[in-house]
Amino acid sequence: MNFRTLDLNLLRVFDVVMAERNLTRAAEQLSMTQPAVSNALRRLRETVGETLFTRGAQGVVPTARAEALWPEVRVALAHLRDAFEPTTYDPRTQPLTGRLAMADAVAARLLPVLLRRLESSQAMVDLRVLPLLMRDPSTLLERGEADLAIGHFPELVTRMVTLGSSAPLRQRQLEESEYVCVMRRGHPLAGEEALTLEAYCAAQHLLVSFSGRAHGVVDEVLVGMQRSRRVVLAVNQFYTAGLVIAATDLLTVLPRAYLSVIGAAEALVSRPLPLRLAPLLIHMVWHRRHDTQPAHRWLLEQVAAASSPQPAAGADSSVQR
Repeated sequence: MNFRTLDLNLLRVFDVVMAERNLTRAAEQLSMTQPAVSNALRRLRETVGETLFTRGAQGVVPTARAEALWPEVRVALAHLRDAFEPTTYDPRTQPLTGRLAMADAVAARLLPVLLRRLESSQAMVDLRVLPLLMRDPSTLLERGEADLAIGHFPELVTRMVTLGSSAPLRQRQLEESEYVCVMRRGHPLAGEEALTLEAYCAAQHLLVSFSGRAHGVVDEVLVGMQRSRRVVLAVNQFYTAGLVIAATDLLTVLPRAYLSVIGAAEALVSRPLPLRLAPLLIHMVWHRRHDTQPAHRWLLEQVAAASSPQPAAGADSSVQR
C-alpha cells in the first residue's frame, strides 16, 4: 500500500459506510451521490489491495479486513479532527449536535432540565435522542452512532473499572435510586401497612425488560430465597409499564426517582419491597476519543449538572385505606 497516494477523504467514506452498512444512507450523511460513494470505495479497494465490502440483503457487508481496519481508521480520523478543532468551546457561537442514547424514562427525567440549562446559556446545541434498548451500549459508542449513553450498565461499568485507563470507554455515575414496588391506587395490596413477601410472590407481575426476557434481578434474588413470582408481562418501556399497572392488578418494580415520568403516574402508589435489592445506578458512558474535544466535555458537564438529584414526585407512598 502506497501512503503517498492515499486520499484521506476515502477514509471518511469508509468510516461512514462501515457505520451505516448501506450506500444510500452513507451517501445522504456524506452529502454525496451513491455512485460517488461506490467510486470512493472502489478507489480505496484498489489502494488497499483487498475487497472491503460485499453486497448483502440490506446493503453492504464488511469483510474481515474491513472489520480489522475500522477501529484504527476511526482513531486516526479522531486524531485528525482533534488536531484541527479549537482548543476551547463557546456554546453561544459554536454549533454542536449531541447524540444521546437512553431509555424513555431516563430521557423523560433528564431532557426537561437539560433543555432549560441549554436555553438559559443560549447554547447553539441541538440534541438527537436515540432509543436505548440494551444494557451494553459499547457498539453504539465505538461505531460513533451515539456520543453519549445514559442508563443502567452494571456489567459494562464493572468491565471498565477492571480495565482502568486502558478501557476504550469512559464512565461517570450520575445518580442512585432505590427500587420500590408499584401498583394502582385501588390495588388490594395498596391498603396494607407493609407488603409481605408471601403477598408479593402470590401476585402477578410486570417486568420492564429491554431484552424481552421475563427474568430479572428481582427473580435472581427470589431464587436465592427459594421463592419465585409469576411475570405475566414483559415490556421494554417504562411509560408503557405505568399505563398497564394503572389499569390492572399487576405489580412492578421501578426506581423511585423515575416514578414521576412513567405513564399514569398520578394513578399509582409505591410500597417498600419485602426483599433487599441493590440500588439502581445511572451512569453516562462515552468513548475516550472524545476526551480531548472541548465541545464534548462541555456537553458532559451539562448532562451531569442536569442529572443532579431532583424531587421524586409521582406515585406516592401513602397507604390508601
